[in-house]
Amino acid sequence: MFAQLLKTYSGHSVKNDVLSGAVVAVALVPEAIAFSLIAGVSPLVGLYTAFILGLMTALLGGKPGMISGATGSVAVVMVSLVAAHGVEYLFLATLLTGLIQVAFGVMRLAKFIRLVPQPAIFGFVNGLAIVIALAQLPMFEGEGWIMVAMVAATMATMVILPKITQAVPAGLVAIIGLSIVTVLLDLDTKRVADLGNIAGDLPSFHWPQVPINLETLKIIFPYAAVMAAVGLIESLLTLSVLDEMSGEKGNANKESVALGLGNATCGVFGGMAGCAMIGQSIINFTSGGRTRLSSATAAVLLILFVVALSDYIGQIPIAVLVGIMFMVSVETFEWASIDRLRRMPKADAFILVTVTVVTIFTDLAMAVVIGVIISALVFAWQHARVYTRTHMEGDRKIYEFDGPLFFGSVQGFLDQFDVDHDPEEVVMDFKQARVMDSSGVEAIDKITRRYEDANKKITIRHLSEDCKKLLKAAGRYCTYEEDDPTYKVAVDHEMYQK
Repeated sequence: MFAQLLKTYSGHSVKNDVLSGAVVAVALVPEAIAFSLIAGVSPLVGLYTAFILGLMTALLGGKPGMISGATGSVAVVMVSLVAAHGVEYLFLATLLTGLIQVAFGVMRLAKFIRLVPQPAIFGFVNGLAIVIALAQLPMFEGEGWIMVAMVAATMATMVILPKITQAVPAGLVAIIGLSIVTVLLDLDTKRVADLGNIAGDLPSFHWPQVPINLETLKIIFPYAAVMAAVGLIESLLTLSVLDEMSGEKGNANKESVALGLGNATCGVFGGMAGCAMIGQSIINFTSGGRTRLSSATAAVLLILFVVALSDYIGQIPIAVLVGIMFMVSVETFEWASIDRLRRMPKADAFILVTVTVVTIFTDLAMAVVIGVIISALVFAWQHARVYTRTHMEGDRKIYEFDGPLFFGSVQGFLDQFDVDHDPEEVVMDFKQARVMDSSGVEAIDKITRRYEDANKKITIRHLSEDCKKLLKAAGRYCTYEEDDPTYKVAVDHEMYQK
């Protein structure tokens, strides 16, 4: 297997992966520092997270080339925990976050990401692109025309250079070239070193110094659960976006386990919880990074910056990194979705816009949950109807139903019957219908009792054995046909055992 893996690498791909990883490593530094400051911890905590989590997901994750590290969406969750209880509680919460994510992947629950509809994914991507751009604006505070000029030069380099040559990533050229200009001309502009001290040693084992008891668990579990959920959602959606860009499907369950192992390791090595970073992942992809080598290179170079090259990395102008992130924002935004808004159903357009806005003003997890809920309600509304056909067979009136009978369609189903004016014998035929939940079962029982109270004979055809067992009043009126369906009813059986 190892030999087969080596065959996938050529000299050209190795060069692209290493250079792309270098660009990502430099771009990770200010992000890690910024998210550490958001969480209220030392910049080294975020840098250690970017190294440990980035390396473990690079080697073990389900999508080669995807970048993970400290992120703003997870960092905002831990702010109040750090403020109220200190960083040691954060370390233990990070460990628990990782264990929850490992369990999620081991139980193969990542398939539920399929429940996120495409309009919600578009909204997530667009919202995140806007958030990435807005996050760069504070960097302009106190800066003048030099900052603006260097941002423009960086963006121009990243647009023009790939049209001339793709031998080296345009982002790396911009970083090296403009850093040299800044140092030689001693330009008065903000540099990486101005954000905080990034010099340090290799991360070492550190068990969280907090009491291990039920009281501690009560404190950290709510934070760990939310961080685990946010991290999983952002990582799996990032994986989906990269799947579309690359045309190759990643392994979501494998990514969940790798993310969990990485976060658990961060918790005992002085790091904080993190997840996939869509901005850096797209930088890596567009710079030519396609394999695990690129993301592993980014993680290793990052810790090398911390241990040995902090003085040099500190001289990189912030303007270059801002320009790169602006270009990431442009690349991330799903521009085609603007044109699709005019053609897609109004409900889908509403979901796309809502998720975008919620992502900008709250957080990703909330946006995705809202998108799924709206989609589910729209689906339920669109399918909340059972179609009915009636005809007479001699003296009997036949009701034939077509469609799903569930909580959303129950009222429409009940409204189809005319108990007072129907003949003495009535047949309900469910051959083309399907009873989906307990509400549907209860509706059949309810209408049966109405006919029974009116002293009229009722016969029920073509229900599954599962449905018949759940019926109370209507069960004794069911006929058994050779072609009875075999579907199962989604229902809480305990409710019918009481």
